[in-house]
Amino acid sequence: MRRIVQIGVGILAGVLAASTGALASPDTSIFSVPPGAPITSEGRPLASTIPRETVNYSGPYSPGSILINSGERRLYFVLPGHQAIKYGVGVGRPGFEWAGVKHIANKREWPDWTPPPQMLKRRPDLPRHMEGGIDNPLGARAMYLSGTLYRIHGSNEPDTIGQAVSSGCIRMTNEDVIDLYERAKVGANVVVLR
Repeated sequence: MRRIVQIGVGILAGVLAASTGALASPDTSIFSVPPGAPITSEGRPLASTIPRETVNYSGPYSPGSILINSGERRLYFVLPGHQAIKYGVGVGRPGFEWAGVKHIANKREWPDWTPPPQMLKRRPDLPRHMEGGIDNPLGARAMYLSGTLYRIHGSNEPDTIGQAVSSGCIRMTNEDVIDLYERAKVGANVVVLR
């Protein structure tokens, strides 16, 4: 059953205002895994505890656009009819936050991962290359953002959704990134707000 909530001009104005100023750190304790949640054999939860939902949308972005509110740790895919799908996401940790307007330059299913030199300098223990698959940090799907090293991608760590832990990429559960991947087109605008 879909839950419909309102995201109106007032909320969007707050989101846009937040992109120009510092946000208070949200309470990430609400994103913890509840007792008894299903987990994998490695002890990780099977899916995020943040449900995907359809919300009303009255903002300025056209259907097919993606709006990411880093402070809220949510991604909105704008639908026709003044609605959007709202997903929980993981975002860049302190020092790796960013904002701007990009577009989806490329899309890949079960992408390979080659950590960029900047990441390898910080983390020399990382593999130099990983084939796509269930253990790959990019997860089931990746959408590459123009002019950046960043992606909207799945994750083999769904417990990080709703947190600021990445090196700038936008993380989603594999289930949610597959859903978004099917909806989003190459060339779609991606607006990232801090």
